[in-house]
Order: sequence, then structure tokens, then C-alpha cells
Amino acid sequence: MTENNLLITNIGCLYQTDNGDRTMVKGANMAQLPCINNAFILIKDGKIEDFGTMEKVPSGEHIPQIDVQGKMVMPAWCDSHTHIVYPQSREIEYIDKIKGLSYEDIAKRGGGILNSAKKMRDVSENQLFADAMQRLETMKYLGTGAVEIKSGYGLSTAEELKMLRVIRRLKQESNLTIRATFLGAHAIPQEYKNNRTKYINLIVDEMIPEIEREQLADFVDVFCDKGFFTVEETARILEAGIRAGMRPKIHANELDYSGGIQVGVKYNALSVDHLEYTGDDEIEVLRDSRTMPTVLPGAAFFLGMVYAPVRKMIEQGLPVALATDCNPGSSPSGNMQLIISMGCILYRMLPEEVINAVTLNSAYAMGIEKELGSIAKGKKANIIILKNIPSLAYLPYAYGENKVETVIIGGKIQ
Repeated sequence: MTENNLLITNIGCLYQTDNGDRTMVKGANMAQLPCINNAFILIKDGKIEDFGTMEKVPSGEHIPQIDVQGKMVMPAWCDSHTHIVYPQSREIEYIDKIKGLSYEDIAKRGGGILNSAKKMRDVSENQLFADAMQRLETMKYLGTGAVEIKSGYGLSTAEELKMLRVIRRLKQESNLTIRATFLGAHAIPQEYKNNRTKYINLIVDEMIPEIEREQLADFVDVFCDKGFFTVEETARILEAGIRAGMRPKIHANELDYSGGIQVGVKYNALSVDHLEYTGDDEIEVLRDSRTMPTVLPGAAFFLGMVYAPVRKMIEQGLPVALATDCNPGSSPSGNMQLIISMGCILYRMLPEEVINAVTLNSAYAMGIEKELGSIAKGKKANIIILKNIPSLAYLPYAYGENKVETVIIGGKIQ
């Protein structure tokens, strides 16, 4: 008997159950959320062994049990887009935004990403690790069981490698499921402003080979948008990343119709993220792809931007994932419950659509849909027990409350 064995009984509603063959939920199906009433889950060795109605609850199991007395249970959230390894908060820029400066204005004068990159040189790996681990723990107790973490505040070989080594250490020491993304193409450093090609050469010829040698990243990402990286530059970086064994993910169409969605689909990106500027052409390209459209409500809300046309995307048959984009400049929160509320309030998503977007679809956007994102036999037991709330709709409705009572990671109560 191990501490990763557990029997959860008398579940009021066990949400997001399946037989493990679903990889994503799209279109009209996003409004469907499988549920078993009066249910149990049996966890053995940190994985889901069995589940079903209480009529079929296994007897004679000499393992710890939790009687949840009618509360709701569902998979832990998967946060598929974050930047939680960073040197310092940027609340001074927050005041600049209040005074009317745009994201691009702040970036042009050396703020934003470049500001974080400047501070990155002065912070140790140990400090970066300690700060990021604290953020991860906060996110976990709000219900998050898996996190994708990007580099991108280094913007030099040494500093990007430093960030990725911190992420590797987080993978080793946190019990959350973590995926690492190389985002050296997050911005053009000040010293390369008049020679963009030289910086892209540095990414392709020096950073990526070193990352491949140390096996530091699962994915390669590029900020393909107005004022950042062009489609042609993005394609070159993605090709180099693919050769090094990293699957693409893209920051796309946050600031304009950039072509980022199209180049992402062309290179079989696992996800394209932000998507504020998504029109009929972009929707058509995505419809015929295996790329997950990922919307980041926190950034659009914090920056006062237009909102991605999520309702239209779903009505046109697309899947949608949601993530926090937790970062010091444009979305300083890792609270997926807040993102769930924003999905309903700002994007007019139904509660069922939002839960699909932050569980199975966001697991797909991290490449972990076979191990997380739904309640299925053999999947890792990352599970949350909600407080005694009256309905599923209360989860997004009560946006100021923490509705998670118990977090279980790998079958172990946290």
C-alpha cells in the first residue's frame, strides 16, 4: 500500500469522464461535459484505476478513503501558456498603462520584455527557481495540475539557457506536470535593433543547438506579430527548432493580423496562442488543422485589448483552449479559476465549454492529453474536489472566491 492509493466516494457529480480516446473537444461538442452522478474514483499508484457509480464501488479495498459528501470532482486544470520564470514584477509599467501608454509604446522605449531581459542578467538561477516554485505552489492550490513554462526573458544564449535550466529543475522538484518551451524569439534585444538577422542567426546557430545538446525544451515558440517577428523570420526559427526535436507553438495575432496563425498551422504547431485578431481566413486554416487555438483572457483584459472571437470560433467548429499567460507584464496572475470566469463573462462561453477549454483542450495544447485532462482509466490522478457549491455555473459565477477545496496530484492529497 502506498500513499498514492486513494478511494474517493459519494461524489455528487464526477465531471469530464471518458474512456481515454478523446484528444480534444471542438465546436458544438464543447457544450457537452460528461458527468457521472453519485460516483466514485479509485486511484492506485498515482493513476486512475477505476470510476463509476456508487452502486459499483469496489469493496474490500484497504486504502485511504475520502467521502466527499456530494461535492463535485473533476480533472485539475492544465495551464498551457505561462511565463512564470522571471526576475522581477513590472508594476511600474502597469501605471504607464493606466496613463494611456500602449503595450507597443512601452516595448519601443525599452520596457516590457526588454525590461525583464535586462533584469534577468542580475538574478541567480537559485533565486529564479525559488520564486517560480512559489508561483507554482500558489497555482496548484487554486486547482492547476499541469503547467507549460516558457523562456524568453533572457534574449542571449547564456540567459535563455539559464531560464531553461531553471524550468528543468522545476520539472524535477515540483510534483506538477511541466513542459518547457524555448522562446528566444520573444523580442529583438536592443543591441540587435539595427541588425535583426544577426539575432535570428544567434537563435538558429547557437541557442537551438545548445538547447538540443542539453535537451532543455519540449517546444519552440516565436512571437509572430506586429512589431516583433515576421512570418519569414518565424518560419526560419521554427524549422531550426523542428530539426532539433522541438514541436512549434506560436504567439500569434495578439496585436494585428500577423500571419502567425497561418505559419503556425503550416509548421504543425501544437497551439497558436492569443488570437485577438482572428478572422474568417484564420478560422478556415485552423479548421483543417490539428493545431489548438488557445486564448489568453488575462492578457487581453489586463491590456484593454479586443477580445478573440471565441463564440464565432466555436460556432465554426473549432476547439478552444484557455490559459493564464501568467507573466509580469501583461497577465500577472496564474489563477485558472479567474480565467474560467473570464471565459464566461468576456467571451460568452458556457460553463461546460470553459471546463473543456481548461482541461482536455489545454492538455492537448501541452501535448499531454493522453495522461491528463480527463477522468479516464490509466491517466495520472491530478484531480480537484470542489467546495460545496450549488452548481457547475457557480464555478465561473463566483469569480472572487476559491472554489477548490482539495487538490490531488498523482493520487496524493496536497
